[in-house]
Amino acid sequence: MSDKTADIKLTHFAKAAGCSCKIPPAQLREILGEGITENLFPELLVGYAGSDDAAVYALDEQTALIATTDFFTPVVDEAYAFGKIAAANALSDVYAMGGRPLLALAVLGWPVDSLPAGLAKEVLDGGRAACAEAGIPLAGGHSIVSAEPFFGLCVNGVVLKNELKRNDSAEEGDLLFLTKPIGAGVLTTARKRGLLADEAYPQLLDHLCTLNRIGTKLGALPGIHSMTDVTGFGLLGHATEMALGSGLCAELEYAAIPVLEGARELAARQIVPDATYRNWNAYSATTALPSGPNMLEIFNLLSDPQTNGGLLIAARQSATLALQELFKTEGLDACTRPIGRFLPKGEQAVVVRNELS
Repeated sequence: MSDKTADIKLTHFAKAAGCSCKIPPAQLREILGEGITENLFPELLVGYAGSDDAAVYALDEQTALIATTDFFTPVVDEAYAFGKIAAANALSDVYAMGGRPLLALAVLGWPVDSLPAGLAKEVLDGGRAACAEAGIPLAGGHSIVSAEPFFGLCVNGVVLKNELKRNDSAEEGDLLFLTKPIGAGVLTTARKRGLLADEAYPQLLDHLCTLNRIGTKLGALPGIHSMTDVTGFGLLGHATEMALGSGLCAELEYAAIPVLEGARELAARQIVPDATYRNWNAYSATTALPSGPNMLEIFNLLSDPQTNGGLLIAARQSATLALQELFKTEGLDACTRPIGRFLPKGEQAVVVRNELS
């Protein structure tokens, strides 16, 4: 970063940060409407009907193509880090389907009259770094002049059809696991407002940049029934989609859900993104929260929009040991405790308890 650009704060050029800039769930459902195309194309195994992480198209009897697009406005001020985070977030969609990325194209919008082109190059450099870590090329892309900066990727991947993981195929009795802590939206909001301690920032950056590469191995692991990544709709939103799609109820144990250091205190102080309230408004009618002194904290953290969040996994109970061993091998020892389970369908899609019975 040059001296001329060192003091530029990218988050000041966007109304919402990272996955918080997503169109709210209610408006998105209205936009998508009823124009479902899966029935017209038998090779299209996954379209947008189930709000899954990516589209999947059968190439032959064994193999399928995964295709996804994901981009957003700056979630951090540093251009290189923003590019790396946005690319990691897009790659996560392929991992969440149990697939392996093959190729990426960049999607860039840049306000060329208000931000230097050199900063856009740094964003692309960060995107290339994430793709290199995933072992794929950033092979091209498209750019436009825009009022706010945004960046992301179109990613193609591949998956064996019998290893494909969807967000609507959980089974009754499955245990829920989460591969990353929540609270990233709270911490990035605190950073933007100057309320996050400088020593806490490197940990947040590491969290945001970490690839969900374990998803490819999870696809091949027997007993993993369903999977999705936790992003802009928060843990509550993505658990709701998984439960409704599977015709079940997700019971979450709040005390077992991993949370980024410092996020609980900030959430209790109402240091939260605006999208937190939009998420709650979209999913509150199908959610039951526990009463108690930490109710505000629970509300804010479960609705907190995540950027490049963890994978939410529904696993058969008999697969728990193998899953936990994989977590340990991948350095995810903190994720070995289940955060909930799937129960028969009830009045609510998600029931949150301070402790499971």
